[in-house]
Amino acid sequence: MNPKLLFWVPALLRMALLFVVAGGVWWWFGPVAGLTLALAGMAVAVFTQLSYLYKLGEWLNEPHSTRLPDGWGAWTDAFARLYRLRRDDERHQAELTEWLARFRQAMHLLPEGVAIMDDVLFLEWCNPAVERHLGLTMERDKGLRVTNLVRHPDFIDYIILGRYEQPLTLSFRGRKLECRIIPFENRRQILVTHDATDTERIEAMRRDFIANASHELRTPLTVIVGFLEIAMSDPGIDVSTRMSHLTLMTEQAHRMQRLIQDMLTLSRLESDEYPLKRERVDVHSLIESIAAEARALSGGRHTIDVVVDGPDVMGSMEELRSAFANLASNAVRYSPNGGTIRLAWTRGADALSFAVTDCGIGIDPEHIPRLTERFYRVDKSRSRETQGTGLGLAIVKHVLLRHGGKLSITSQSGKGSTFAASLPNTSLPA
Repeated sequence: MNPKLLFWVPALLRMALLFVVAGGVWWWFGPVAGLTLALAGMAVAVFTQLSYLYKLGEWLNEPHSTRLPDGWGAWTDAFARLYRLRRDDERHQAELTEWLARFRQAMHLLPEGVAIMDDVLFLEWCNPAVERHLGLTMERDKGLRVTNLVRHPDFIDYIILGRYEQPLTLSFRGRKLECRIIPFENRRQILVTHDATDTERIEAMRRDFIANASHELRTPLTVIVGFLEIAMSDPGIDVSTRMSHLTLMTEQAHRMQRLIQDMLTLSRLESDEYPLKRERVDVHSLIESIAAEARALSGGRHTIDVVVDGPDVMGSMEELRSAFANLASNAVRYSPNGGTIRLAWTRGADALSFAVTDCGIGIDPEHIPRLTERFYRVDKSRSRETQGTGLGLAIVKHVLLRHGGKLSITSQSGKGSTFAASLPNTSLPA
């Protein structure tokens, strides 16, 4: 039915009923009684309307603390509609609150920093990431100008000049940050920060790796090419000189071969395409074999003691051999003639350990944290003499990481070093 009819028909019927009753009273009791009844009925109707208007006003002032009345007549439908509107509004508010909570949670979990500023750069909101990146605090800094909080000339120039087409890269609080401003809503701006420190470090490592690998390969290649050019320019070179050249070329070729093999080994250890192959490793036989190789490399110049006081483990025989052999060969290369090298496999309370102790030149403390970096050398000239590739300890670190272990190094300059490769007790066979 038409809403207008629903409103006016009942109202007119009630007024008609009132006039009929008043007319009947007029007929039976006279005009004074009829008019009095009609006026009284109109007064009651007006009072009722005013009462509902007052209650409606109270509810509008405090909609959440005041209850809507049931109403009478047209007010019943009006209050019912208001109640439905209030219920829908509460449902929408709850949904909005839930979505806002999800949004804030997502913003809090983002690794990128996000800050919202108004058109004059006053901070309105920021997530924990941007607090870490720029040293802001939401509770303390809200409502303050961002350029007063981040006192970096490049950052201030970037914001003031408004050239937001390219991100800004700056060093701040010991980190490398990428900052970008995104205008929105005409009166607000979003500041997004990204911590590029690790990316920059990895890129630097990549550059260093390429440079170091190129340098390591260039020296033997230069030797080989030089001798080949001599042989081509002087075919009649005497036999002893030619054999000397061939011997040096063979040594340099083997050096390149070892370097390339170590690089391939590192690449395989870091690749997800080569999962760890777990097998039972006879550690006693493995260490005896490594000791034999170390004695052969030493050529009788060192005393090599072996202690095996621990059980077998589960892991990759090939990888553990590579790691343990690297530690043993390093000890031989860097220990003076007549020194003693100790290879010990022991079981502790929390871990299994293969420790290699030498009496070599030792390592200064500032070098120890960097020893497992690719091509890092404490003494480059001595490393050339010992024919090391500079990748041995990096291989050891990655092998141990794949087995859940770690490498610890203790050393005193001039007194020797101990390299301990630890494996967790979970490596024990079941």
